[in-house]
Amino acid sequence: MENTFWIWYPGDFELYHAMKQNFSRVERGFGWPAFWKSEGFRNRVALRRVYELEQETSFTVFSNAVGHVLVTWENGEKKYPFGKKITAGPGKVRISIHAGCVEAFPCAYVQGEVIHSDKTWTAEDYSQPAVPVGVCKYFTKPEQNPTVWEYTEKECRPVKITEVNGGVLAEFETELTAAVYVNDKRKETGDNQERCITAEENNAGKNAAGNAECGLEVYCGESEDEALDLEHCYYSWQTDPVTKRCPCCAVRFAFIPNCKAEDVEITAFYQYVDFPKRASFKSNDEKLNKIWDVAEHTFRLCSGIFFLDGVKRDKWIWSGDAYQSFFVNQYLLADPDIDQRTLLALRGNDPMTRHINTIMDYSLFWVLGVLYHYEVYGDLEFVRQVYPKMCSLMEFCEGQLDENGFLVGRENDWIYIDWADMDKTGALCAEQMLFAACWQAMAKVSDALGEKNPEYTEKYEKLISQIRKFYWDQEKGAFIDSFESGKRNVTRHANIFAILFHIATAEEQEKILENVIKNDAIPAITTPYFNFFELDVLCRMGKLTEVLDKIRSYWGGMLDLGAVTFWEEYDPSVPKEEQYDMYGDHFGKSLCHAWAASPIYFLAKYFAGLDLVNKDGVTYIFKPQMQYFTELDCTLPVGSNGVVRLVWDGEILEITPNADGGILELGEQKLSLVRGETRRVKI
Repeated sequence: MENTFWIWYPGDFELYHAMKQNFSRVERGFGWPAFWKSEGFRNRVALRRVYELEQETSFTVFSNAVGHVLVTWENGEKKYPFGKKITAGPGKVRISIHAGCVEAFPCAYVQGEVIHSDKTWTAEDYSQPAVPVGVCKYFTKPEQNPTVWEYTEKECRPVKITEVNGGVLAEFETELTAAVYVNDKRKETGDNQERCITAEENNAGKNAAGNAECGLEVYCGESEDEALDLEHCYYSWQTDPVTKRCPCCAVRFAFIPNCKAEDVEITAFYQYVDFPKRASFKSNDEKLNKIWDVAEHTFRLCSGIFFLDGVKRDKWIWSGDAYQSFFVNQYLLADPDIDQRTLLALRGNDPMTRHINTIMDYSLFWVLGVLYHYEVYGDLEFVRQVYPKMCSLMEFCEGQLDENGFLVGRENDWIYIDWADMDKTGALCAEQMLFAACWQAMAKVSDALGEKNPEYTEKYEKLISQIRKFYWDQEKGAFIDSFESGKRNVTRHANIFAILFHIATAEEQEKILENVIKNDAIPAITTPYFNFFELDVLCRMGKLTEVLDKIRSYWGGMLDLGAVTFWEEYDPSVPKEEQYDMYGDHFGKSLCHAWAASPIYFLAKYFAGLDLVNKDGVTYIFKPQMQYFTELDCTLPVGSNGVVRLVWDGEILEITPNADGGILELGEQKLSLVRGETRRVKI
């Protein structure tokens, strides 16, 4: 039936699949489960709904769990097994599904014309009050199993086959998350000399399937160099003798040793979540077009059940990476559900005992991510669900304040901010900037929920005063990293946050721009991660020419080195032969990283000029900056349903919206945008 879903205790679906995701990392033959606290799903739940039935009706309950259905009416009750047709009514009837499961989260599907499972049911875990059930739009049929995610699959053929180093190298058009298939044609002629791997090799992750027959060995790499380096290659697999496939992994190149091209048939089965295409960008600048396309492919590879950091290393759900993914998502996929799943997976259950991903700043980014999700989609129902966890997270942080009211790390806390040298002695300024922004976020969220919590604003203002007192260096015209060491060291990070989160005054912002951001003596940002924050600041300060130049040179620089997806880190000064190295590890750098897709956000928001506001009856505002293009044709999503197309030919601007509540701003001129009507303006 339409609007019938599998249902479960809210958050359990996300926690279960997050655990599977965070335990899926494999590296050079060994598994590497994520090193932070793994939240468990509930093993025992009750799912309930009360109906006022005008007449008798029938329904059937399906479940992955053990348990029963309890039907209660005015004069009695009766238990039924799962899978059996049940008749109830007329009158007031209470349906209770009691389900328990050891291996996975309990869930149920209720099939019936009147009585069926939807968002109106409630869930209980026998320790907390009833809450609305959790659902997922992808699980709407009784034959499905919500504990198994169903990926879309596409067959991809190599664009090039080369005989090299005594074997065969297959090159695919771009990087994929795929199961490589290799058919050994020599078996058909009896020419193949098989060698079954040893138990030790099998335990080391060689992926043999049985002792009677073994598949071919395949080395998968994000780069050609990696696939051909049999010692340092991250992924080496033995094909399954039945399916002839390797496990799904990140692959651009696949190398099969000890064979010739005519000996093997190679293909890849690309596995992905099929998010509809809702955005496009084509301009007169071919390099920008290529950057958009590569950023989109990068982002889609890293967007599955959740936002992942990368598809080779780590394939984990990191809060800082996810925070930036929320910004790109709104202008590309505009899928609020993946935001929700990622936020629920990251936060876990109360009580909170460790920071998210063990990183203090990543806990803070989670709070900011909830606010940003709400501002983009107006999703008050989700905010109401997670607000108690926002409160408990902030209470957890307040438990580690120093005598000055600053947030400091405890033993085993990771103070990250960025892969950069900075003075992290004592309380780090950049962390305080984020902490202050969180208090402001709490104030906005509580206001949206109709609560009055003036203490949030009071804590924000008090912390801002302390930050300015201890970290602002008048002589340097900048915020310092730390005051405890006495070094008065200045890096870009805290100063970027000071502008981004409106902590610096207008006068301080101008000083930061000159003394830090435009100062070549201050070490440059080398990660796409923090380039996102720096370029966002430059955009907000109107430095669009500098931003466009940086996008062309930084992301374009990766393209010049042959990138088909954007990388975790890129330093143009590093020799080409060392560009794939990171963490002191050959091929340790991820060549497909979600946080590197940010050009989509900048081009859509600041150049096409689409700002999603959702305030006072206005859904979006267009402030196009067409002086940077002679031609532009782009389509961008507005919320989860609408789209707007912008076309510019160097003289006439046309905007055609399929969304309500739009405004076109051209200087002081404000023009309304009406769904289905094209607005033409000569500039």
